[in-house]
Amino acid sequence: MVTIVTYMYHIGHRTTVMASTTTTISLRKETKELLRRFGSKGQTYDEVIRELIEKAAIKEHDARWNKL
Repeated sequence: MVTIVTYMYHIGHRTTVMASTTTTISLRKETKELLRRFGSKGQTYDEVIRELIEKAAIKEHDARWNKL
């Protein structure tokens, strides 16, 4: 089964819409529980993971910037 998901990204004053398919990944139950704790009520695991990745990317960018 393939599910089509649409993501909307707000970049500056523009909104970009991207269609994507979903997949299944295996996680330990403890990892799933950690993701649940990081998320907010009504937020999907996909949204939680994307938010964590975005925060990690910003932190990495800041670290590189601070080295200059």
